[in-house]
Amino acid sequence: MPSMLTDVFRAHPISLSHQTHDLTSLRQLPDSFTWTHEDDLLFSAASNDQNTLPVIDLSDHAAAAAIGRACMSWGAFQVTNHGVPLSLLDDIESLTVSLFRLPAHRKMRAARPVDGVSGYGVARIASFFHKQMWSEGFTVTGSARDHFRKLWPLHHLKYCDVIKEYEEHMQKLATKLMWLVLSSLGVTEADIKWAGPNSDFNGAQAAIQLNHYPVCPEPDRAMGLAAHTDSTLLTVLYQNITAGLQVFKDGVGWLTVSPIPGSLVVNIGDLLHILSNGRLPSVLHRVRVNKNRSRFSVAYLWGPQSDVQISPIWKLVSPVEPPLYRPVTWKEYLRTKATHFNNALSVIRAHQQE
Repeated sequence: MPSMLTDVFRAHPISLSHQTHDLTSLRQLPDSFTWTHEDDLLFSAASNDQNTLPVIDLSDHAAAAAIGRACMSWGAFQVTNHGVPLSLLDDIESLTVSLFRLPAHRKMRAARPVDGVSGYGVARIASFFHKQMWSEGFTVTGSARDHFRKLWPLHHLKYCDVIKEYEEHMQKLATKLMWLVLSSLGVTEADIKWAGPNSDFNGAQAAIQLNHYPVCPEPDRAMGLAAHTDSTLLTVLYQNITAGLQVFKDGVGWLTVSPIPGSLVVNIGDLLHILSNGRLPSVLHRVRVNKNRSRFSVAYLWGPQSDVQISPIWKLVSPVEPPLYRPVTWKEYLRTKATHFNNALSVIRAHQQE
């Protein structure tokens, strides 16, 4: 997994030179962090909090149908009774808080290389915008030992154990969610040959993204993470009690996803949108900041094996509903996304193929 992702991101390098300030030390918003409608057309879009993102109990026998409705309507939902121990969520949050509260010079010891994937740095989408985002992140792919040893020379092993356990639980949950989503479309395990003989998506790849959105002196003029879709099959997000995540729905606008203790947020990524032949929207989402509390979150970015061709599932294609997208591997799609950003899906539309 790490080598595949590294190869991909070498085509779209980004360094910490995009981030020139220690955000926690600023008492005024620099111009480089001040966003307007001209910097992002969606920046000033209205927010509508009259709607609620669906909350689904995974222990409910009707969970698949509820997930199907949520995916069709929103492209995202929250889950409870998901099987991930609450103590583990506390541990991953504690790790994240500990990491980002380290002095800036300590975090820089584990800075992400220009041509690398893992390590401390700014969001990769930063290069698509003129203004900087009020956030910092840390990406983990594969073993975190080398990076964590630089951050916590005496305590890195306990944090490595947390990451390993978290990844194991997330892989199981992502697999379960994937089948619930597909079953809501009438797709069975027999229809997805690349899921493997045990239908467990053995070999699926993932990255863990730790995020910090510090207290901001002028949150209404800043952006924590600009609007984007994920290049994944599914993304599973743990957010602490501080709100900030927003999802976009046509006709509604931006909805703030209020945190529910112990719950996880799930959103459809671009690859699952392709698999569903466009039936499931890859949800546009962003993060806003506030001036009272720091926000921490952990995203599990889950995708297929690197050599699997992702294309519309045959059951969802017909003469009246032809395939909307040509086959593409995750590796190829990530390269396309690195060049075309939120227009990547348009680039691989079926009519583009000669």
